[in-house]
This record gives sequence, C-alpha cells and structure tokens, in this order.
Amino acid sequence: MDRKRKKEISLNKDSVLSLMQEIYNELVEQRATAMRIQNKMLSMLKDPEDMTLIGPVIKEQQKIINDTIEKKLSLSKLQSSIWEKSKSSNDDNFTINDMDEDMLQTLIKKDISNGSSDEKFKLQ
Repeated sequence: MDRKRKKEISLNKDSVLSLMQEIYNELVEQRATAMRIQNKMLSMLKDPEDMTLIGPVIKEQQKIINDTIEKKLSLSKLQSSIWEKSKSSNDDNFTINDMDEDMLQTLIKKDISNGSSDEKFKLQ
C-alpha cells in the first residue's frame, strides 16, 4: 500500500524540529557506518603493503566522519538560533526570515558542495 505523499510543507516549530531530528539521526547513522567500515579496514591491516589498498578506503571514511561532525555543528547552531527566536516570541509559526537565514544557506551550500552521490539525504 502506497503512503500518501505530502503536497505541502508546513514551516512551524514542530515541523522544523522534526526535520532537524531526522537529519541528525541520519548523520549519526552515517557516522556509525563510516566508523564501522574504518575499524574493519584497520583490523584487516597486517602488512605495510596493505596500506596502499586499504588507505584510500580509510581516508574516505575519515572524510565522511569529519563531514558529519561539521554538519552536526551547523545543525546545532541552527537549532540554538531557532530556540532563541522561539523564546522571544510565543508564536509556534516561523518564517525563513525569522531564522538565521545566513546559517541555513551556509549549511545548504556546504552540503551541496561536499556531498557525494552515495549520501542518504541532500538539502536542495
């Protein structure tokens, strides 16, 4: 049975926080997978010659780990900005102008420029 697709995206406090939680969960999953692959590769490292074969894989996993940390930091900055804005007004609805638009744009641009085709989500 097909699930109904949303035709309209509402931008309110709950929906923004829910989206951020989903993004965070996917980042945690990406990082855990990269750590697992990296540790598996390191355990397979026996001889110095193995480093030429395994090295690029380890390097790529380390890049994924670093990218997820950067994205988590950007996400937490955005969340704190939303938190501050929501404390100053009791209204549950936001507009993009109410949020720190520069930070949001930076996060989107970083995701687009650093992204690879095998990532699970894309902000566009």
